[in-house]
This record gives sequence, structure tokens and C-alpha cells, in this order.
Amino acid sequence: MNNQSIFKGNKSHLPTKLCTCCGLTMAWRKSWAKNWDSIKYCSDKCRKLSKAHQ
Repeated sequence: MNNQSIFKGNKSHLPTKLCTCCGLTMAWRKSWAKNWDSIKYCSDKCRKLSKAHQ
């Protein structure tokens, strides 16, 4: 049995959001648990691009 056949967890059941800058679908991350409602961007790049356009 190899390690790739063992998958712990199922990401399809995690909540998702769309990035407000690029439209990429983002899956919930444990590090975002406390502020999931305020997450808008998928990356630092998108955050910086959106602030540059304002």
C-alpha cells in the first residue's frame, strides 16, 4: 500500500468561496477558521492588485 492511496479527510465537504479579484474558488483552511467570513482574496497577489485598482 502506498501513501497516495491513503487520503485523510475529504476536501469536497469543506466550504468554498470565490476570490473577489480573480474569481478562483478557495477552499476553507484551518488557518482561516477564525476569520473565514472576512476572507476575500485567494493570495497576497490578488490582495495587492485589488488595492492598486482602488
